[in-house]
Amino acid sequence: MSDQDKAKKPKKPSRSQLRSASRSFALQALYQWQMNHSSVNEIEAQFAVDHDMSSCDKTYFRELVYGVASKSKALDEQFEVFLDRPLAELDAIELATLRIGTFELVERLDVPYKVAINEGVELAKSFGASESHKYVNGILDKLAQRARREEIAARRNAK
Repeated sequence: MSDQDKAKKPKKPSRSQLRSASRSFALQALYQWQMNHSSVNEIEAQFAVDHDMSSCDKTYFRELVYGVASKSKALDEQFEVFLDRPLAELDAIELATLRIGTFELVERLDVPYKVAINEGVELAKSFGASESHKYVNGILDKLAQRARREEIAARRNAK
């Protein structure tokens, strides 16, 4: 293969890029689930038809959507204590973003806490109101201090 052929061949997305795309699709799917109360199965099927999901980790997308939807009440309870307003007053994008971030912090210990927070901030920047990323960052950071205490302490001690 010549250097020109190598240059033309599109680079395969990294695992982190695939997961970021999964989170983006999951946010949109969960927003739809929150707004119109369709079944998660219907939403997943619709996403498979309506979106080119070749750039995402479909398994992770599925884990996020089904995990967040099935545990939404428990996830809400995890971060609700850090809110400055009632849960019902959260913007739907903020709510979906916080649920995804909380799911990763509490249920997916394979995802480093800094990644879970940063990805939540990026989702809020991409889809939320102009300042919502700061709000999401503050809530997820406080939750991480509680949910990932050992991981944070180990990271500090390693410096």
